[in-house]
Amino acid sequence: MFTGIIESLGTVKEVILNGSNRVFWIESGLSHGLKVDQSVCHNGVCLTIEEITGNLHRVTAIDETLEKTNLGNWEQGTLVNLEQCLRLNDRLDGHLVQGHADTTGTCKKRKEKDGSWEFEFSFPRKFAELVIEKGSVCINGISLTAFNVKKKRFSVAVIPYTFEHTNIKEVQEGSSVNLEFDVLGKYLLRRLSLKEK
Repeated sequence: MFTGIIESLGTVKEVILNGSNRVFWIESGLSHGLKVDQSVCHNGVCLTIEEITGNLHRVTAIDETLEKTNLGNWEQGTLVNLEQCLRLNDRLDGHLVQGHADTTGTCKKRKEKDGSWEFEFSFPRKFAELVIEKGSVCINGISLTAFNVKKKRFSVAVIPYTFEHTNIKEVQEGSSVNLEFDVLGKYLLRRLSLKEK
């Protein structure tokens, strides 16, 4: 479980194709302190640490992950948002994030607002019930608040600190991002759907 508060940026140093999997070596300020078998959120995707060498760590994305996320687009030099898992005695500064991306979204608009930034994203219509006005949404692992919510679009506002310390600064119109919708909303919808049957 994560909070959507990014701890560090990592840089993809190498991408290795292994059958249908992609293996990534990532360099970051967190890497040397990680442990093998630890779960770490990479751009909103929970991946298991497989190997650590100095300031580099290795993770693998399997076919299921590659189909639902933008990890298939990662290449050498890609910036990655990193967050270690939540400890039970930590503050919950963002919102509950599983690291299980639901889908990808596409940036439709990026606008600088004299010190902050506003982004608009489109997403598949089948997830519309999971996005609510002033509700939490996780974009590339970042906990943000949705507004101007439509059936297939929503906007988020980004403060300077988040812009500078995450890879949202690299998101341009047309960029693909990983989206995870609020887990509580998912359980509620599942419960309601079972009552209807």
